[in-house]
Amino acid sequence: MDRRKFRRLVAEALDTLPGAVRVRLENVTVTIEEEPSDEQIAGTGLDPRLDTLFGLYEGSPLDERPHDFGMQLPDRITLFYRPMIEHFRSPAEIREEIRRTIVHEVAHFLGLDDDEIERLGY
Repeated sequence: MDRRKFRRLVAEALDTLPGAVRVRLENVTVTIEEEPSDEQIAGTGLDPRLDTLFGLYEGSPLDERPHDFGMQLPDRITLFYRPMIEHFRSPAEIREEIRRTIVHEVAHFLGLDDDEIERLGY
C-alpha cells in the first residue's frame, strides 16, 4: 500500500470518530511517520524484539491538564507506516488497524491508560 492510500485511510478513520471526540482533538495533530524512533520505542517500555509499535500519543492527556492550560504546542498522534504495512497484508487489515490505533491513541489523549483501553476492546 502506498503512502497516499495510507493517508486516505487515516483521514477516513478520523472522520468516523464521534463529533464530540473530533471537537476535542482541535489541538492535536495526527501525523504519519515511516517508523518509530528509538526514543519513541524506549518511552513506551515495549521490547522492540517482541512488540510492534503502530501508533503513539505524545502530549498531555486531558484529565491531567491544569485549569489554566493553554498556549501549548499541539499534542501529537503518530501512526507508523512501515510497521503497519509490514505486519498486515491486506488493505482491509491495514484499514482496521489504522482505525484501532487511532481509537487507542485518542483514548490516551482522553486520559485512559492501556488497561482501561484494553477493557474497552482496543
